[in-house]
Amino acid sequence: MTLATASCAVDRAFARSLPAATPSATLQPAGPPFHGWSDPAKVGQPYGQAVSGLLTFRGNPTRTYYGTGPVPRTTPDKLWRFPKTGSLCGKSHDERGDRIWCGTGWTGQPSVFERDGRTWVVFGAYDHKIHFLDANTGERILPDFPTGDIIKGSVTVDPDGYPLVYSGSRDNYYRVIAIDRGKPTELWRLSAYAVSPTMFNNDWDGAGIIIDDYLFEGGENSQFHIIKLNRGYDAKGKVTVNPKLVFNAPGWDAELLRSIRDRDISIENSVAIYKDVVYFANSGGLVQGWDISGLKDGRTPKRVFRYWAGDDIDASIAIDADGMLYIGVEYERHTKRSEEVGQMIKLDPSRPGDPLVWKVYDRAPVLSGIFGSPALYKDIVIFDTHRADVLGIDRATGAVRWKFRLHEATWQSPVVVDDVLLIGDCSGDMYAYDIADTHAAPKLLWKLKIGGCIESTPAVWKGTLYFGTRAGAIHAVGLR
Repeated sequence: MTLATASCAVDRAFARSLPAATPSATLQPAGPPFHGWSDPAKVGQPYGQAVSGLLTFRGNPTRTYYGTGPVPRTTPDKLWRFPKTGSLCGKSHDERGDRIWCGTGWTGQPSVFERDGRTWVVFGAYDHKIHFLDANTGERILPDFPTGDIIKGSVTVDPDGYPLVYSGSRDNYYRVIAIDRGKPTELWRLSAYAVSPTMFNNDWDGAGIIIDDYLFEGGENSQFHIIKLNRGYDAKGKVTVNPKLVFNAPGWDAELLRSIRDRDISIENSVAIYKDVVYFANSGGLVQGWDISGLKDGRTPKRVFRYWAGDDIDASIAIDADGMLYIGVEYERHTKRSEEVGQMIKLDPSRPGDPLVWKVYDRAPVLSGIFGSPALYKDIVIFDTHRADVLGIDRATGAVRWKFRLHEATWQSPVVVDDVLLIGDCSGDMYAYDIADTHAAPKLLWKLKIGGCIESTPAVWKGTLYFGTRAGAIHAVGLR
């Protein structure tokens, strides 16, 4: 398939009534191994079995795995800080001009995994580098890998055991990096301008998903990409890749452009996959599902789900075992559509004509709504808002069971491990709440002052929290 052919795959006269994204919204009973792309039985479970760890943003293809405990139920210790002194800072240019950025930000979740008898922590930062640390000491395992600009998103570690790390940067490139040499080595990179047409900018905030040697990734170039990696090893036993871009398509359509009347339509969230459909949304509020069931047989992916939420969707979509989509929407354009739809929504893709199951509002005259990705826990979904509210919502009905407010904005994504909700805010505090009883108000277990806006989502592995702040460092927090 040529790039031109792939880019034209979106039908600009797209009908509002579409076929179901999945044949059924019911979790299949235990039986033969699942042969599609993402097993619905693995919702909330680790990302494969080849590598032990939290390997990508929100942990798995449905963005529903948050790590392992035991999580401290009393105030934890500050175990280490990286760097020990100073800050991870770099200059970057955006619509506000040149600025110095420090630490890690949205989404910024580290990957934590076991390799060669030790636990690694790998993350990109605002100092234009990817860092490879020992989880126990905070010391470098490998030298830093430099990029040409800041790294806002989360890295992905290869789930099949290949010594590879995948990461984007604001320098225009999404990279595949080998970690089986004396220093991290770039094996391949994809330019944001390798496809056409593009729109908005050249950053890569989303964390890619790798399944069966295919990489799925959305870009702030406003395109969705699928890459066949062709991973292997050379005669010396070093990992190799020979990637081929096999599909790309614009993440927008003519109807969206008419509706929003601007060109801010980047794909900043991390794509999610359920069964044979990959889902993502963009900054224009367009939610899409693409059928990839025939990809390995050479059939072109086909769009099978479309829903316009009316405003910017940066938060990644969380998908439950029944295939329901939980989506957080910002409120900045103040469109009539976003006032109708709401900022916390549940969609049922098997009802393409009327997929909205429920909606909850978070609207204010200034910027409001949702930036962090929702967390699924038992029978509730948890959202946090730009205005610092945290809500536990009944997944079946949309009723708000409980709500509390932190001190400042919350852009990170809520994390739940061992019945404990972990969440930080921009006042620099990390909080832990007991939410074992989903009908009761959360009980504060502890609060720890870290300092600096905690914009990044924490990774939790064996009870230790790893996260960065805008003050310039990454921290490990746990019990000694």
